Amino acid sequence: MIKCNVTVNGVISRAASMRTGKDGKAYISFAVKVNVSSKDGDSNKAVEVSVLQEGNSNELTQYSSGSRVELKGSLTFRKRESNFYLNFHADSVDFSPANNPDGIAGRMEFKGTIGKQVDEKTDKKGRQYLIFSAFSTEKNGDTFEYTWVRFIRFAPEHEAFLIPKGKIHINGTLEISIYQDKINLGCRVEEVSEWVKQEA
Repeated sequence: MIKCNVTVNGVISRAASMRTGKDGKAYISFAVKVNVSSKDGDSNKAVEVSVLQEGNSNELTQYSSGSRVELKGSLTFRKRESNFYLNFHADSVDFSPANNPDGIAGRMEFKGTIGKQVDEKTDKKGRQYLIFSAFSTEKNGDTFEYTWVRFIRFAPEHEAFLIPKGKIHINGTLEISIYQDKINLGCRVEEVSEWVKQEA
């Protein structure tokens, strides 16, 4: 499970239309294009975010293609083979943002499994930190899709459950960037605990 509470700044790239959700509610559906930078800041890539917001058809004219907007709400990720999708449920839309540059910023909640290694490092100031990657699993029909996140944690602690194949529950700061022309998910860890799966 990966869920992020974020602010998205970008440009409407697909004009709004009406959709009915699984809950039977009416939603305004549109897309926002966001330029996301690479980790080194040398390049960027236009990423499309699919947005749903509760509303009615009287509001559609506000959502014109090419308009700059700032959105607040919850972001989830969906992976289908090599394709990666960003789905956003907007709690609010600001049609007059204060000249904010493109970006996706906020907090991540993650539940998943650590990968093959957990590296202990020390920075130039002598501070200890951990670097590791972990994946969240999503079932798609008869197959499973794995979404990887790279974590960094600045703390001297190294709990016993922070080991390869360990199950973790993390809250922290979302870091989204482009690496080799693909979306790269990262998180600066603020809280970590062992994730104990509840039996169904």
